[in-house]
Amino acid sequence: MKRLVLKSIAAAVAVAAFGVAFAQERTLKFTLNGPEGHPAVAGMKKFKETVEAKSGGKIKVNLFYNGTLGSDQAVVSAMKGGTIEMSVMNSGILASEAKELAIFDFPFLFANEKESDAIVDGPVGKKMHALLEAKGLIGLSYWELGYRQMTNSKRPLNKVEDIEGLKLRVIPNPINVAWVKALGANPTPLPFPEVYSAMEQKAIDGQENPISVIAANKFWEVQKYIALTNHQYNPQSVIFSKKVWDSLSAADKKIIDDAADEAAILQRKESRAAVAANLELLKKNGMTVTTFAPAEVAKLRDKMKPVIAQFSANVGEATVNETMAELAKLRK
Repeated sequence: MKRLVLKSIAAAVAVAAFGVAFAQERTLKFTLNGPEGHPAVAGMKKFKETVEAKSGGKIKVNLFYNGTLGSDQAVVSAMKGGTIEMSVMNSGILASEAKELAIFDFPFLFANEKESDAIVDGPVGKKMHALLEAKGLIGLSYWELGYRQMTNSKRPLNKVEDIEGLKLRVIPNPINVAWVKALGANPTPLPFPEVYSAMEQKAIDGQENPISVIAANKFWEVQKYIALTNHQYNPQSVIFSKKVWDSLSAADKKIIDDAADEAAILQRKESRAAVAANLELLKKNGMTVTTFAPAEVAKLRDKMKPVIAQFSANVGEATVNETMAELAKLRK
């Protein structure tokens, strides 16, 4: 976060000097596969405000929510073709483009936000985004979705065995399918816009997402129980179409890149501040909240070890080793 703040201050001075004069008129489509109450929306609105102000109104940003421009996979395809300029999505989803980004889906990878900030804003995070360029995408910055929790309509979760047999929606990628299977549950990959109706129709028993997403989508209407497991932390990648990026002037690129970093500061701050209030909202609307005792958390971690070992080979030992080495330094 300190790196982002310093970079943003320097950028503001530079852009004020020459950015507006060289900005070219264009309109950017910026899409999100989530509702207006989603944690990324504050960042999107800040980004729009900053870009339009620093370009003197020459660059306009249109925001699209609720997956109106298509699923994450469809959006990525459109961005490669240059028909959609921008999106923000879980970094792990982009493992389909560069397998190394699956590191961000490892369960229990980060202990706190200090660790996650240091990794995504440091050399590891920069390397992950650099891998996307060859795939037709430009990684601008990392925002966050936060720590994921489990909800279901069947029973309260107080111990690991309570998870067994539940049909849980997961993000459609292999590591999420694997860790849910490791807990004895039945993983059901679904695009996010289909999750609410699937729970409403009892096609699935539950899902796992950060508290802010659960609250924004009013999942209390179709889910009774939430367990605070903190089993996974989701950074989100703000990505840009390389095809469009290559057509931009250097001044326009700077305005957009710097605005994404400035928005990251606000977005992470607001995302973290909203957790407690959203948890109270879930309780107020009838959700039963449970937590796992330390011994149960230890059992969860043990069940994740084979999954981490399996996907360390898939992600690449060099990426895993570098990430773990950086985390070890932070924990000293």
